[in-house]
Parts: sequence; structure tokens; C-alpha cells
Amino acid sequence: MKKSIIYLTMLLALSFSVFAGGSTEKPSAEKKPVTLNLWTHEDPNRQKMEEQFAKEYMAANPHVTINYSVYPSTNIQDLIPAAYAAKNAPSIWNLELQKAYPIFMEGLCAPIPVQELGYKNEQALIDSYLPNMLDPVTDTDGKLFGQKGKIYGLPLEMVNFCIYLNKKIFRDAGLDPDKDYPKTWEDMMTVSEKIARRNGNIVTRRGFDFRYPDYLISWVPMVEQLGGQVVSADGKEAIVNEAAWVKALTYMQQWGPNGKNLGASTMTAARRQFDNDKNEIAMHLSGVYQEARMKTANPDFFNSNDWMVIPYPVFQGGKHISNTYYFQYYMVNSQIPLNEQVEAWKFVHYMLSHGDMYLETVALTQPTRAVMEGQLYKSMPFSQVFIDDLKYAHVVYHSGFSWRINELIGTAIINAMTTNATPQQVYATLKRDAQAVLDENR
Repeated sequence: MKKSIIYLTMLLALSFSVFAGGSTEKPSAEKKPVTLNLWTHEDPNRQKMEEQFAKEYMAANPHVTINYSVYPSTNIQDLIPAAYAAKNAPSIWNLELQKAYPIFMEGLCAPIPVQELGYKNEQALIDSYLPNMLDPVTDTDGKLFGQKGKIYGLPLEMVNFCIYLNKKIFRDAGLDPDKDYPKTWEDMMTVSEKIARRNGNIVTRRGFDFRYPDYLISWVPMVEQLGGQVVSADGKEAIVNEAAWVKALTYMQQWGPNGKNLGASTMTAARRQFDNDKNEIAMHLSGVYQEARMKTANPDFFNSNDWMVIPYPVFQGGKHISNTYYFQYYMVNSQIPLNEQVEAWKFVHYMLSHGDMYLETVALTQPTRAVMEGQLYKSMPFSQVFIDDLKYAHVVYHSGFSWRINELIGTAIINAMTTNATPQQVYATLKRDAQAVLDENR
């Protein structure tokens, strides 16, 4: 009787499971097919490496297809927002922090499923990086998206700029590169005047020139050295400290074609000419990654003793503030299905797990403890200069409208260099327009 009751109970349970839509068959081990589209900026050496990572990942995960696409760095920041607006954004993408932040602040990026990546929790992931490296993409207190502690990006690279210097050009101008390299911005003006060559009004050799599109990264620290700010600490005032901004804009006025004619935004990018080593430019601003590009473009120059790296200059009497550091975070699209988000983050994590390979192949510095404290990074030429300068740097200004502010600052700089407007007039216009943007987004 007891056996009959047990049998009847089992039969009823089985019947209920079938009625409820269950099945007596074992669940299939096959995973639902996933297609991931990755958009990134052009970088031939990195592209080759990451495409290989994609092949490896697809081989290990047959249900995944990865489409890898590259775009010019000059317009990818426009393509990605447009794709989001059309509900056709890529699964995975990366931009500089100040360009990515407006997208991030709209809630269009997916949080990282840390346990799927093998971490106990978010703190374990944070601890694998240097301090503060994930802060810009972490909903620390839950006030951004209501998900306290969630992380929304993994850094492909962290970059701080220092100045690359061609020793041969210095010597040709009668300068000792080890003693006469510019320590201040006033030195930079003087040294560049000594190095510059012209054919009439056409500059044929520059001492130095700026990274004109990257104003928040590479130029704003000059203003900050003088006590200026992009936005006040309380977030209510834009373009703070008139005297600081006017002095920095006056410097650019003197630098440009209407002043001492030492450089201009219309000339070939300084970093590109530098690598050629054709007596065209003595100094330029860039990150450690430039070493890999130099090695590829001109291995003889790279392997010579004819170049070095020096710290970011400081105005006489100014605060010791170095070039800001910025990130290229890989982000995942929150508009794609959840299973695709998880797979996308798994692939990103797989790529970035090869930190030393990124460093050795393309000189990209992922700010993990393993990379930044490793022997490979320490063995790279002049890496200590970048490490030391990083101690006096802070992260680039970023907000939901940071790229718009960057454009306004760029307009102000170009106007100071190329028009008859005074630095005070240029400042007033910048102040007005930036304040309008700030007020609109408060």
C-alpha cells in the first residue's frame, strides 16, 4: 500500500509538470546565437590584435558572432550618438571619457555583470585597478541610475600626456636638450622661437605645437595652473577666474599667426610630423602609446638616442598641475537584450585580460595593478616620466555636456589666435556661452 501511494504521488507530480509546460527531456546545452557589433577608432596595430581576440573568442564560443568595425577618430564621437538615436547603436564601443560621458549620463550603457566575469563583487573588480580608475563610470551612491555600486565601463587605456622632444633639432638650434628643455610655459615660448624656421610667413619648422582638438585634456591644465576652473566646485559657475583664462588665452594669441607665428591649428598634427624625424618639429604632446606608433612609423628613430620625454610645463608661479589623464572606456549598449549585454561584457573582459599584450604591441596602458606595477611597463622608455607626472594630474573634466564645453573652449582659442578680438573679449564670449550650456543642463 505504501509503495502504491509513493508511485501515485510521483505520477501526479509528473503529470503536473507536463501540464504546466515542463518537459521530461533534458534541457538543451546549446546557447542562443548572439551577434555582437563592436565599433572603435582606427588603430591598425590594435585592430589586428583585437580581431585576433575576436576569432579566439568565437572559436571558444560558437554561438557568438563578432563584427569588428573601425572608424576615423575624428568622427566616431558623432557616429555613436547618431546610432543610439536610431536605435541601432553597436553592442560594444569606446570613446574618450569626455566624449563618452554624455551618452553614459543618458543611461545608455549597461552595468558590468561582475560575477559573470569571475569577480566576487564590484569591489573585487575595483581592487584590481589603481585607485580611482573606475570612479568616472561607477554609480557610487546610486544617485546616477539608482544602482548603487554598479560599474559601467572597463578602461582600454588610461592616458596622460607628456612632451616628446627631438634632441637633434635642439642641438641644431644651439640648445642642449638635457639642460635647455622647457620647464615652464614661458620657457616653451622662448625655446620655440629659437627653434622655429620660416619661409616668409610660412612656418617650416616648429619648436612645439598644441593638440588643438583636445582642449579639455591638453590645454585646460594651463588655465588650472593659474587658478582657473572649467566649472566651479558647486557646479553653478562656468569658466571661473577671469584673470587665469585671459592669461592663458593671451598666451595662445602670442603663439598663433597673429603673434609670434609659432604654430596653428591648421598645420599638420605635431605628433605625426614628430615621428617622421624630418626636421619639422622639435616637441609635441602625447601619451605612452605614441611610442608604439613611433616604433612602427620610424623604427630607426625610435631605437636611436635622439629623442626623450619631459614633464608637462608649468607657468612661472603657477600651481604644479600636470596634463589631465583621460580614459578610453569600453562600454556596452544597454539597448540590446540582456543575454547579449552579458556576452558583450565577457568578450570585453577577455580582450582586456591581455594587458601586457596591449602594452607591448600598441603601448596602451590599462590602469590595472598588474600592468602599471609590472616590469614591462617600467621597462618602457621614459615610462617613469609619465608615472611621475601622473602624481600631479587629475582626471579630465567630464559631464553630460563636456564635449560641448570642449568645443566652446576650442572656438575661444582659435579666435584668440586668428582674429582681432582681444583675449578679454574672447573670454567674455566663452564665459557667456559656457554658462548658458551649464544653466541649460543643471
